[in-house]
Amino acid sequence: MPDTHIRFDWAIKKLLRNKANFGVLEGFLSELLHFDITIKTLLESEANQETLDDKTNRVDILAETTDGELVLIEVQNNPQHDYFHRMLYGASKLVTEYLGKGQEYGEIKKVYSINIVYFNLGMGDDYIYSYRGEFVGANLGDILQPTKTQEFKFNINKVADIFPEYYLLKVNNFKELAKTSLDEWIYFLKNSDIKTEFSAKGIEEAKEALRVTNLSEQERAAYERYLKNKRDEASILSTQEFETRWQVEQAEIRGMEKGIQQGKQEGIEQGLQQGIQQGKKEEKIAIARSCREQGLDVETIMNITQLSREEIESL
Repeated sequence: MPDTHIRFDWAIKKLLRNKANFGVLEGFLSELLHFDITIKTLLESEANQETLDDKTNRVDILAETTDGELVLIEVQNNPQHDYFHRMLYGASKLVTEYLGKGQEYGEIKKVYSINIVYFNLGMGDDYIYSYRGEFVGANLGDILQPTKTQEFKFNINKVADIFPEYYLLKVNNFKELAKTSLDEWIYFLKNSDIKTEFSAKGIEEAKEALRVTNLSEQERAAYERYLKNKRDEASILSTQEFETRWQVEQAEIRGMEKGIQQGKQEGIEQGLQQGIQQGKKEEKIAIARSCREQGLDVETIMNITQLSREEIESL
């Protein structure tokens, strides 16, 4: 195996839970959230416990910062249509789980939901999305602000500081060119590679801690099995997508063929009907011409043939 770096999803599942590697996560989160993050500890939650059904598609890690805030990082490889709903569910669970019985609502912990997805979620071409809700006036368009007392008591600058924040990284939308320090992290998330010139926060720690060559023999074997599972999953998913497209294309072809045959049949029937009508018309004209030759007046010929005055006079 070449001297490359470990995939982030495997690293976050196995290596980054080690306190010695907190600097990697802290650097990544600091670049994403635009302020310095220090991790106090990793927690277990109903929202991030592994189950038999998890297999290797989802990776969750829950961190508590030194400020008492909660950061949930989720990595999802395979498509999931209700992933937006799962983001909401995961953050909502944390809000209630970490409010002790008898505690006042003001003790609710701030939650950051960080979601890294390797599939096309929603309709959008960017690769970094964030959601930080505000209360906006329906008539004046002003943003609802906390009182000075609330700012002091809850240590907030705006009402949105209380509510969960969501960050969505659509890794596959990244176009390879790292223009910012955060882009350097996105580049790593997509390519499992760290360029020598990268200098984002935590990237130097990642460069050393996440080398494949640093893995023990047991870890190397586990990592290779993980990569094989990822390749197998990708192959299965690709096969399913191909078969679905093929079935749709075949259904479209059958529909076109049926439409062509139906069109031909309708064309034949329409042509036959037009021919009959044309024959009747020509027969009426022949009768009208014969009547005129016999000297009958136009009114009489109109009654006999049901032709118009113009048609008869034009003969």
